[in-house]
Amino acid sequence: MSPDPRRTIPSTDRLLALDQVAAASKRLAPQMIRRIITTVQESARAGDIAPTEVTEQVIAAVEQASPTRLSSVLNATGVIIHTNLGRAPLSDAARDALITAAGYVDLELDLRDGKRSKRGTWAKAALLAAAPDAEDALVVNNGAAALSLATTALSVRADRPEVVISRGELVEIGAGFRLPDLITSTGVQLREVGATNRTNLDDYRDAITERTGGILKVHPSNYWIGGFNSDVETKQLAELAREHDVPLIVDVGSGLFERDPALPNEPTIGEALRAGADVVIASGDKLLGGPQAGLLLGTREVISGLATHPLARAFRADKFTLAALEATLNAPSTPVRDALHIDPDELHRRSVRIAEAVGAEVVAHDGRVGGGGGAGVPLPGWAISLDEALAKPLRTGSPAILPRVTDGRCLLDLRCVPVEADAVILQRLQELLEEDA
Repeated sequence: MSPDPRRTIPSTDRLLALDQVAAASKRLAPQMIRRIITTVQESARAGDIAPTEVTEQVIAAVEQASPTRLSSVLNATGVIIHTNLGRAPLSDAARDALITAAGYVDLELDLRDGKRSKRGTWAKAALLAAAPDAEDALVVNNGAAALSLATTALSVRADRPEVVISRGELVEIGAGFRLPDLITSTGVQLREVGATNRTNLDDYRDAITERTGGILKVHPSNYWIGGFNSDVETKQLAELAREHDVPLIVDVGSGLFERDPALPNEPTIGEALRAGADVVIASGDKLLGGPQAGLLLGTREVISGLATHPLARAFRADKFTLAALEATLNAPSTPVRDALHIDPDELHRRSVRIAEAVGAEVVAHDGRVGGGGGAGVPLPGWAISLDEALAKPLRTGSPAILPRVTDGRCLLDLRCVPVEADAVILQRLQELLEEDA
């Protein structure tokens, strides 16, 4: 009987002693290297590869391995705030700030006197400069945390646990996550008023009792209601809230400070504050174009109360969020803003240059804001139309290129692709088309 070839599979110790594996240990943890070796050995034991291939495959695997499994992606879908791609891409200024924050920084220290200072001072200053109608601001780790903190801290108190909200604003966001479930998870009770499509001021007025701890207005940013519908303006709700001495919480969602001509119907932080909201909530990683964060801006009395609530500690933003947020606010622009206002003619010229080089067609294509902002608002543009079969090799290459697949076609919309990456896309397309030739 011939000997079992699996007996010749190199041992773990022998593979660990390879020069290439030893070199990789300077950037990869020991357990990761052992996991790579074990995986290759098991492939040999299963007969998927020959024992003689083990050493070569281990060397190739450790040289290609990275401490993170995240892959850089070129977003060619035309969706600016793409939730599956991490929402907003950060500006160069914000990326630099993250690198600075990776070391020791004066997060809670005044370098002038060497004493402890308040956390996030500079991020708060940048927020208040962007929203001069706010008296104070607070940053937490995401928009859901901001909403939970505001509703809990302002309403869960002695005999006033209810928050009044329109039925048309009981929003479900991605992955089946529902804001009503979030709000009530801390003991808040929702008093739903009106109908799905129509809510008026009297609906709110009739619902206010001695148990009312606040009024909540939520922008349904990922859908819209047309036809026979109506809602109540923030200014009217603010007057009603003052009349009954209850706070008004307004969640505008997408983080737009002031009106943008590209999104004329998107509510803004500034407008809500000027209309009389006591606290306005927004996300940092949507139209603001910054890191994931929950922003709370409003009156000094309300924000200071939120900042001292126990949940504020649980929802506290880390140094990376604060650094990137400050830099985002202080930089001249962001990739989100640039993509939203890209010149359609330049977008067309870029698309044509690539399309002509590979014999493809350029077609009209509407981009989208995405991420729960600008719902239903088309962003006129262009896309390179290719065979659907190219979608998978584009996604699985390096860097990954994510197109939009629709109606049997693979569409490459360059709206969110940096200009300097056009050459990368062209090269990849030429390589793929040559392979098919």
